[in-house]
Amino acid sequence: MIHQLYTNVNDLPETWDQVSNSCIFLQRRYLGVLEISAPANMRNTFVGIFEGEKLIATALFQEIDLALLSSFGERDHYFLTQVRNFLFRQFASKLLIVGNNLLSGQNAYSCLPDANEKKVLEKLKEICLLWPNKPHLTIFKDFTVAQSKPFEIPAFSSDYPFSSQPNMVFEINSTWKTEADYVADLTKKYRDQFKRCRKKGISIRTKELSLEEIAQNEKTIYSLYLHVAKNAPFNTFILPETHFSVFKKQMADDFILRGYYDNEQLVGFTTVIRHGNELETYFLGYDDSIQREKMLYLNMLFDIINCGISQGFERIILGRTALEIKSSIGAIPVQLNGFMRHSYTLIHQNLSWIFPFLEPKTNWIQRHPFKD
Repeated sequence: MIHQLYTNVNDLPETWDQVSNSCIFLQRRYLGVLEISAPANMRNTFVGIFEGEKLIATALFQEIDLALLSSFGERDHYFLTQVRNFLFRQFASKLLIVGNNLLSGQNAYSCLPDANEKKVLEKLKEICLLWPNKPHLTIFKDFTVAQSKPFEIPAFSSDYPFSSQPNMVFEINSTWKTEADYVADLTKKYRDQFKRCRKKGISIRTKELSLEEIAQNEKTIYSLYLHVAKNAPFNTFILPETHFSVFKKQMADDFILRGYYDNEQLVGFTTVIRHGNELETYFLGYDDSIQREKMLYLNMLFDIINCGISQGFERIILGRTALEIKSSIGAIPVQLNGFMRHSYTLIHQNLSWIFPFLEPKTNWIQRHPFKD
């Protein structure tokens, strides 16, 4: 096997999208989003793996420099935040991620059906070891238990296996044809929550925005995004201001940005991506004062569920934030695994106790909103 590195979508081989057929986030049009509008501290490289002249696998490598961020998140206790920030900058600021740090799930690589997947993983590992800009940490991220099986090879035997926050996944019952069908399957407690939420948000108007409307409202959309992003417990990047309009231009109807209006004022937005039989949530933003008064965030989640049901999707990928509230609407946690190697041997040997300290812990209770 040989490999080729690309940074320009126009240079990708003709068969790239055929090999990446199973993953929209490894196809040209999405990689174009990364090429044009990635976070300032992220450098994306597209990797092609060949047998002879035949492209058999594609992959995404992301270099992330955390030292370029002013903060990694501001919600933890001040002392812990300062200690964590110092340690990250000194020993874990330069990351090489095989996968996509903007998304949850296996968006790291794709193979032709007849390719030897374990050999492809060995090749990807070899590329990491030869990477010219020596990273502190090399991470293969976001594999389900089943997807982790091919990593049971010698090339990964000394990597530190880890899992962080689960991915919240909402499975859509095939009998649900409308939002009312979903609500009917909730217990009384959660039906009452739904009714209360919808009543609180009755004055909010929603609208799917076109590319032109996204561009016209870009500054407001970005300020709403920043409010949520800066209050997250942990950040490894901040999106650029043009990101959402670039995304819409590249992905067209497969990217939906829905605006939320109060008295004609844009007070929130959600974004979702159509990905085969799955609806994948992306970033959102809101005015915090409106969100509390109108239960805006919960209304957004119910709207996403309604979109998934009405458009015939099988599941909705809700991501790793707000675990308990997503659980309360019916999402279930799915463990995602990763494999990590630190360039300093002593640190690598002690990752089992260092990693839990650096990873912000979230305590939450899983809810069970559906009737038995």
